[in-house]
Amino acid sequence: MSNVTERPVGLMTDPPETKTVWTIRDVLTWTTDYLKRKGCQTPRLDAELLLAHNLGIERIGLYLDFDRPLSDAERLGFRNLVRRRALREPVALIIGKKEFWSLDIVVTPGVLIPRPETEILVQVVLEECQDLLNLSVLEIGCGSGAPLIAIASARPDIRLFACDISINSLCCASANASSHGFSDQILFFASDLLESVRAEHMFDVIYSNPPYIPSKDVDSLAPEIRNFEPREALDGGLDGLDVIRRLIPSSQIRLKPGGRLIMEIGEDQVQPVRKLLQTNGFSAVRVHQDLSGKNRVLKAVT
Repeated sequence: MSNVTERPVGLMTDPPETKTVWTIRDVLTWTTDYLKRKGCQTPRLDAELLLAHNLGIERIGLYLDFDRPLSDAERLGFRNLVRRRALREPVALIIGKKEFWSLDIVVTPGVLIPRPETEILVQVVLEECQDLLNLSVLEIGCGSGAPLIAIASARPDIRLFACDISINSLCCASANASSHGFSDQILFFASDLLESVRAEHMFDVIYSNPPYIPSKDVDSLAPEIRNFEPREALDGGLDGLDVIRRLIPSSQIRLKPGGRLIMEIGEDQVQPVRKLLQTNGFSAVRVHQDLSGKNRVLKAVT
């Protein structure tokens, strides 16, 4: 009997009559190839994250015990996770968390999954807050709370406020803040942009990762995104700027003199967003690129 032909059967379906021993190394090798054939962009990483989650260990533990055989129960649990991933369900939703800023952020269905490129947004906010005290900072559209918690972990002295139109997102973000010990530092509230913010409440920094993908492009996104993430957190209307057009003027009147508005945007949206900022009284507009060299964040000053 050839291992090449029989091992996939042993992993993905009921065990054959002649039991095959599957080690961690075997399972990772086969699953990586399987997920690659299913179109997953990071098959090895996906396999490692799913197997580590299934075994209740850290990823490094897989490499420290490469030759350990898996029990039938372990293989069965892992097989179910792999089936979900093969249908392009995001790994973060399968295992219930996503690493962001070296922090484990819980994610739930209906909440935008944190992206590595959004760490640039956090970096810019922290740069603008550097050496300043007694700051009041607002995030519009907090999602899972990943940027908030990253900022809170770096600056425990900053008073943070966070709003979202989605109650589901607010619950997820609040739970993450609590699990990381930042409940007392962050105030959450429901609001469509700044509509629920009282006129007398002013901020030093407002930042946001708003929906900015043009409607026509949403359906062409990867299945992990278009089929499993909330469209309202992605779709920015005809040109991707519908929410940004509302966000800029409403932020301008809620920022203190010299306050900062910091936004994540699409890489080809710099010029139209810059024009919107300048039209609404902002100056000193600066573009920040992500690690891929793409325009990712715009900062402007009142």
